[in-house]
Amino acid sequence: MAVAGAAEIPSEIPPSYDRLRELKSFDETKLGVKGLVDAGVTNIPRFFFLPSEDLRNNHASSPVQKGIPIVDLDRVGQEDRRKEIVKEIRGVLETWGFFKVINHGIPQRVLDEMIQGVRRFNEESEEKVAFYSRDPDKRVKFYSNFDLYQAKAANWRDTLSCLVAPDFKGPEELPETCRDIFMEYSDHMKRVGDTIFALLSEVLGLRPNYFDDMGCMDGHLLLSHYYPACPEPEITIGTSKHSDSGFLTLLLQDEIGGLQVLHQDREWVDVLPVRGALVVNIADLLQLVTNDKFKSVVHRVKAQKVGPRISIACFFTTQTYPSNKLFGPIKELLSEENPPKYREVTTGDYLMHYFALGLGGEPPLNHFRI
Repeated sequence: MAVAGAAEIPSEIPPSYDRLRELKSFDETKLGVKGLVDAGVTNIPRFFFLPSEDLRNNHASSPVQKGIPIVDLDRVGQEDRRKEIVKEIRGVLETWGFFKVINHGIPQRVLDEMIQGVRRFNEESEEKVAFYSRDPDKRVKFYSNFDLYQAKAANWRDTLSCLVAPDFKGPEELPETCRDIFMEYSDHMKRVGDTIFALLSEVLGLRPNYFDDMGCMDGHLLLSHYYPACPEPEITIGTSKHSDSGFLTLLLQDEIGGLQVLHQDREWVDVLPVRGALVVNIADLLQLVTNDKFKSVVHRVKAQKVGPRISIACFFTTQTYPSNKLFGPIKELLSEENPPKYREVTTGDYLMHYFALGLGGEPPLNHFRI
């Protein structure tokens, strides 16, 4: 099959191709995608090839740049201005599920150093090999593609994953090359997350600390993605289409871009970088507890010839941290006209299902619908 302007992909896999062997060989280097780039590859390994049915819309985007809405949090503590912000977010969530925030209070120095810290870990540090792991219970680890062995196509990215709450043992758990900035950034994420969750509670007519009291902020995960420049971006992808698994995501991205959202399930729209802004998106468990009042929107990241692209996602989730706490639709939002649409689930059980599916497949929430 040929794609306009792209390398040609063989229509049939040669009988001699041993996919599992190639995956294991890649995995055992513990160097990730950057290891391939450092080795000088000009043709990407076959396990990165997208299936032919996914190639048609691989780099599609809306011809009209709508632009993801920007919400200015300036003076969010002032009553009149706060009401305006709540109204603005309500309108944004009805149409997008994604928005950017500015004037969130995080110094630009912190944002820039966070990007540089991720770059240092991936480019200057031999710590990567020591932290490389596929253990789902390991709190801090480096890997390439959590679903490497079950995905139809691997994504062109490497990841440093740090579960910094709950029960964080301290800075010594983190890589030395980015330890200090991760700790500082994590503190800022807690504060901004608290502000966003309070505003979302008010959008629903609930008390400001409702989501906090529910436990939606009990944990947060810093997931740092490093997307090296790709020699054949037309036939692979940076991150497959997916929705996020937790309650809420705050994303910092560098100036390169590549993130796209599936707007109203119809068209891919670019989330253009804005210096100093954070991208906010609703995740699956928040859609579940709001009984579809908020929607977790599908998004993806394109592979590109330019790079590396660096992004840091803060997921408010406890991941697979052992807990029997059940989350279900908020009773205050239910009525005869709006009965519960989901059954209760623990965050651990939801994540197990999410990880088992991998990216790019069936929406994980469907499994929990009543």
